[in-house]
Amino acid sequence: MSDYNAPVQDMQFILENLCDMDGLRAFPAFAETTGDLVVQILNESARFTGEVLAPLNQPGDQQTSILADKAVTTPDGFKDAYRAFVEGGWNGTPFAPEHGGMGLPWTITTALQEMWQSSNLAWSLCPLLTIGAIESLIAHGAPELKAKFLEKLVSGEWAGTMNLTEPQAGTDLSLLKSRAEREGDHYRIKGTKIFITYGEQDFTDNIIHLVLARLPDAPPGVKGISLFLVPKFLVNDDGTLGERNDAYAISLEHKLGIHASPTCVMAYGENSDGAVGYLIGDEHDGLRCMFTMMNNARLNVGLQGVSIAERAYQHAVAYARERVQSAPVEGGGESVTIIQHPDVRRMLMSMRAQTEAMRALAYYTNSALDRSRHHDDPEARGYNQRRTDLLTPIVKAWCTDLGVDVASIGVQVHGGMGFIEETGAAQYFRDSRIAPIYEGTNGIQAIDLLGRKLMRDGGAAMEELLNEIDDLPDSDDPEIATLIAEQKNANRVLRHATEWMLDPANNDVNRKFAGAHAFLHLAGTVVGGWLMTRSALAAAGGAKSGASPVFLDSKRITARFYSDHILPRANMHLETITKGGDSVMALAEEAF
Repeated sequence: MSDYNAPVQDMQFILENLCDMDGLRAFPAFAETTGDLVVQILNESARFTGEVLAPLNQPGDQQTSILADKAVTTPDGFKDAYRAFVEGGWNGTPFAPEHGGMGLPWTITTALQEMWQSSNLAWSLCPLLTIGAIESLIAHGAPELKAKFLEKLVSGEWAGTMNLTEPQAGTDLSLLKSRAEREGDHYRIKGTKIFITYGEQDFTDNIIHLVLARLPDAPPGVKGISLFLVPKFLVNDDGTLGERNDAYAISLEHKLGIHASPTCVMAYGENSDGAVGYLIGDEHDGLRCMFTMMNNARLNVGLQGVSIAERAYQHAVAYARERVQSAPVEGGGESVTIIQHPDVRRMLMSMRAQTEAMRALAYYTNSALDRSRHHDDPEARGYNQRRTDLLTPIVKAWCTDLGVDVASIGVQVHGGMGFIEETGAAQYFRDSRIAPIYEGTNGIQAIDLLGRKLMRDGGAAMEELLNEIDDLPDSDDPEIATLIAEQKNANRVLRHATEWMLDPANNDVNRKFAGAHAFLHLAGTVVGGWLMTRSALAAAGGAKSGASPVFLDSKRITARFYSDHILPRANMHLETITKGGDSVMALAEEAF
């Protein structure tokens, strides 16, 4: 398996030129996040992930996590890597110093998380879930819960999980059967949850589960769900660990990928009157509280698409530089390395361009999230919150769909050897496949974008985005001018699709939502192209990140490839949206 080298130069370029780090530094909370500090943090994380996490990736996939006597043993080296991660302070990077964190922007943490996920996706899922639990506890937890649990979650001394799914309740959480009974200052939780990532592990002394359950007097449907904090070990008033709670992993799932990650079936209250839990937020308001964690997780899962694509791309490039096969197409007697063949170049450039576009979208969206929380102008906060809300389902679904595609291309670059496990290319493909499924399947993300984001506000947030894309500046550089013109043409396609979706004359709901997936991919393709065009503009102007001329030239070339090969998909998606709905629903159910 090839080494992992974090793409620090591209990360820094995107942060400075597309995310306006200077603007973020103007906020008091981020005043100390200087350019030099950012580079230092990125380089140190690159060293840690390259030297510590990446070498464990393939062995961990082969060894897997094991459950015995209700305890999980993770692969060799995973626990030590987590200890080093916590000692380095990495777990608390985006959280305020008052909670024990570093206080970095989410924009910077996004770059760090990409490294953790690229280097070892299965390992990285533990801190990812903890970060989401922290967000939910900060937003909705009572002061006494924060005092008892928050600091150790932020430090990483304890880890967190998210417990939604049950055997009969996947996307439809109204079908949840887990129960909660009031008992003094706490609750008793009974039920079974499935697909719980790191529900049991040997990284930390305590695990803090966030669990959805119903109270006896709860109204039906999703409005009757409450959220509870259920620790593996109860915590005494002095912060020490008390008795073992009745919350156990009873089996591990056998999965297509992320084999090293223990995906648990969790049983609550199976051996008692119920596991002890504490209410987060108000009774019957659990779904809203959980969505704080879910929205965080959706952005981070979208980033997994970027991360696995980057790792697959690096692996494919390394192989293509070494593999000798066939004479060059222009003639000549001797075989050459396959990176010299045009079709292999096409595949590698497709991997590269889409990965860079996804990275730009993920970082940019998190920079809008930072502005929505820290800008001193309420109107600017609202503007950036609308932008974050609009782009979140696109980050989650577009990036993870493309992550699978890019990992698949990586297998293809390897040819027959890509189908053989020892090369490592197949692991990236297997690992990538979960990301379009969890934290809300990508079909749900498309419905969310169309129903909750576009139609609910009458297209206002989308109109703001379309107008900003149309404001791309002119350029005297002929190549850049062509990119801008092609991008504006693609933007007109997205505007056309948006108007078609919002047209009251199109009153067939099934027909509209049959095009939801294509609409999301159209939006991702166009917004990704906008950011790639902005990258080319920045590269042509010398950029802010002090990058080398070779790097800046590569940014222009990659943007041109995206415009030539990826952006034309916009017209294909428009045809699917406006003309393809009827055939989706036409076949009778019994004919399937």
